[in-house]
This record gives sequence, C-alpha cells and structure tokens, in this order.
Amino acid sequence: MRVLRTPDDCFAEIGDFDYPPHYADVPDQDGGTLRMAYVTDGPADGPVVLLLHGEPSWSFLYRTVMPELAAAGLRAIAPDLVGFGRSDKPAEQADHSYARHVEWVRSLVFDHLDLQRVTLVGQDWGGLIGLRLLAEHPHRFAGAVAANTGMPTGDYGMPEVWWQFRHAVERAETLDVGRFVAGGCHRPLAPEARAAYDAPFPSEEYKAGPRVMPTLVPTSPDDPATEANRTAWKALAAGDTPFLTAFSDNDPITGAMGPILRRTIPGAAGLDHPTIDGAGHFLQEDAGAELGRVVAEFTRTVGHSA
Repeated sequence: MRVLRTPDDCFAEIGDFDYPPHYADVPDQDGGTLRMAYVTDGPADGPVVLLLHGEPSWSFLYRTVMPELAAAGLRAIAPDLVGFGRSDKPAEQADHSYARHVEWVRSLVFDHLDLQRVTLVGQDWGGLIGLRLLAEHPHRFAGAVAANTGMPTGDYGMPEVWWQFRHAVERAETLDVGRFVAGGCHRPLAPEARAAYDAPFPSEEYKAGPRVMPTLVPTSPDDPATEANRTAWKALAAGDTPFLTAFSDNDPITGAMGPILRRTIPGAAGLDHPTIDGAGHFLQEDAGAELGRVVAEFTRTVGHSA
C-alpha cells in the first residue's frame, strides 16, 4: 500500500483550530500500519464523546462543537478518518473499502484509546462507520447521536441529489474539496474555512479518500458492504442503547433517514429528538455550538440514567 502523509506546514495557517494533534498507528490490513490523527478537548477523566466526521471533511468540522462539550465537563475526541485531515492517505482508491474504514476507526478508538461508555456522534460517513461500531460493539457505548447520517444497505434507492454529488466527485478533473463543503452548508462558508478543508490535500494525488468514499456507499443489494450493514440494522433494532437523532432542517441528502432511525432503534423511543434549524448537511458548520449543547445535554441524561 502506497501511503501519503500531508506535510505539517499545510496546516500552519489554519486559524480557529488550536487543538494539537495526537497520533496513533493502526494496522492498514495490508501488512503495514497507518498513522491516524485525532484531537481532544475537555477533562481527561470526563465522559467520552466520540465525534466522527464524514466526506470530504476532517476534525476541523467539529471546532465549534468541542468547546461546548468541554464546558460541560465532557471529553471530546475527534479523529481524522484515514485519507482525510492529518491522517495518512492511501494513494490508491482500491486501498479503501467500507470494511477497512470501520476497522481503522475501531482499532483507534478501542485498541489504542480503549474508550469505554462512549457517546457517539456521527455525521455523514461518521454515521455509516459509527453505526456499524455501535451495532458490533454495543457494550462500548453509553449512547449515540445521529446527525445527518444513516447506514444504507443498497436495498432502497438514494436521493437524486446524492447521485448528483457522487457524479460530480467522480467526474471532477480537479476535486475542489472546499467548494463541496461550502455547497453542503446552509450559510456562507468563510474563505478561511474553505481553505482549511482544502489544506489536507496539497495535490490531486492526496485525494483518493474523498474521491472514492461516495462509491463505497452501498447502492445495490449485492454491494460488498450490504450484508454487514443489514446485520448491523438487525443488531440496532434489538439493542437498547439510548439513541438521539439531531438532524438539520435543510439536508436533502440524509433527511429521510431521521424517521427511519427513530422508528427502528428502540433506544430512540421516548426521547425529544431536536431539529437543528437553519443548517444544511454540514450542520456542524452552520450550527456547531447548538449541536454541541444538544449532545452535551443528551450525554448528561445518558450518564444520569446509567
């Protein structure tokens, strides 16, 4: 596996994100290792909130969420997925698979960090990966918050706007990551933030992750990830982990998943599921502080009921 590592100086000019990176090596599932990056905020002994980003962002996405969690006495941990942010970047699209991404995150958060009683927050691919971890390792989790995400099996069609996004990523000669993030926001994205989303990718060679991720979403019943996702749905439907949906009001990509999650997962029953107003797909950009307060209150409730 040929692996690229974004030079540190690419991140030197990023403002409003003063979290020093931490690193861990995880098996690359090809005989070597990959370095994964993560940032933290809050007390080291506080209840853990695991913040998983999606395509094509990185932990920078949670910069206004994390202070709210830390102020509530929680330990926020935001990894960069392999292929994104400061984490290593397998150079070939074939090196990426849904199963590998699940395993890479599992290895970081359970084998390396040994996280227990975790509150999961997953958005976009952060949910596709995080919901698999919740289904397969429920004893590790105290609760979960799904924010503009789901876990497709390929048994049902994807919305047309998602297909438009996938085709745009596949066909782009130059993949403008910052523009794609801005396009998923309801409010204007500052030029400095757009630059921060471009920073992990100094050239097209580094963008195998962002380019391949849309193709790894199951869109047919015979997709390689379909059976594992079906099994995960069954496990979630039989579990009792407290489960909150915190979807935005302006996300045509994942909006339909909120009701499905609420009626399928027993841990969602009886909870007051908020809608984050005035926010798009990247609700952390549009309303990060509000999302942080929602997660903090949910985590306190989970802790009190444990």
